Amino acid sequence: MSASPEPLWSIGELAERAGATVKTVRFYSDQGLLPEAARTSGGHRRYGHQALERLRLIRSLRTLDLPLPEVRRIIEDEEAAGRALEGALDSRLRELGNELKALRWREASLQLVRDCPPTQRAGRLRLLGALNTPPSTAPLARFWRTWLPARMPRPATAAFLEAAVPQPPDEPHPSQVLAFARLHAMTTAPCPGGRQPQPEIHRAAGAHGAVLLYAGLAEAFELAAPHVLRAQDPQPGEALDAYVAAYASAYRSRDTHEFRRMLATRLSSEARLDRYWELAAVVLTPPGSRPQPTPGSADDWLRAALRLDNAGAA
Repeated sequence: MSASPEPLWSIGELAERAGATVKTVRFYSDQGLLPEAARTSGGHRRYGHQALERLRLIRSLRTLDLPLPEVRRIIEDEEAAGRALEGALDSRLRELGNELKALRWREASLQLVRDCPPTQRAGRLRLLGALNTPPSTAPLARFWRTWLPARMPRPATAAFLEAAVPQPPDEPHPSQVLAFARLHAMTTAPCPGGRQPQPEIHRAAGAHGAVLLYAGLAEAFELAAPHVLRAQDPQPGEALDAYVAAYASAYRSRDTHEFRRMLATRLSSEARLDRYWELAAVVLTPPGSRPQPTPGSADDWLRAALRLDNAGAA
């Protein structure tokens, strides 16, 4: 007995079986994504089970918001279909993550404006209007690049920026949105005198000394961070020794009592960015949580420890 011929359907019949519209079937067919089994003498398309399965697959992929080029790549490359689908899904998940982050920032921004006193709304709208959604950290990074000594090697610069530039939280509280907006305004405003207030004690170290200095400071800040997080009183110890050693190596000096006294004096007269670190701490810390250590708060703790150490040695 011969096998029954495969049933063939018109566009309308295929659409009905797939739960789609005729317009949808015609579109995918015109794009070359649905295989035709035959044509009538009048030129009308006829489709079989292969087209039905293909149409169902296309619609499933489209419900995942995959763009048509990605759908074509998946269904046309059978050997690489698994990898293509995985790559397309990963890409779409990243896009959705960015979209959700943008929506959360918009929501927090709206709450920030809604809940503030009417007299403050215009100012907050100006601050928020200068931000992308979600905001970019590029202006903050540019600010620090002009602060850092010239000709610092790229790895040293990247390590410092990673510590100094707070990343916008994915689910921000309105207070975090406001703090980031103020950071953006602070770092994009013209500097007094037309130049960044880079500390002379850093600038004078030169490019080579700056590499040693910032690498050593990063280590010292990391050692001090647990003390800052636990709100422990400043005290001499390993973190302070690393802090002093960073400056001593940058200036080709030895860690002596005289050097520590000189360092404390020079640090006390240098330019500070206290407001930056205050705002950065707010960005990093959800309301109700213990403030997260920043390089600024670690530096404050270490300077206080240095003063205490000098007083004890006097």
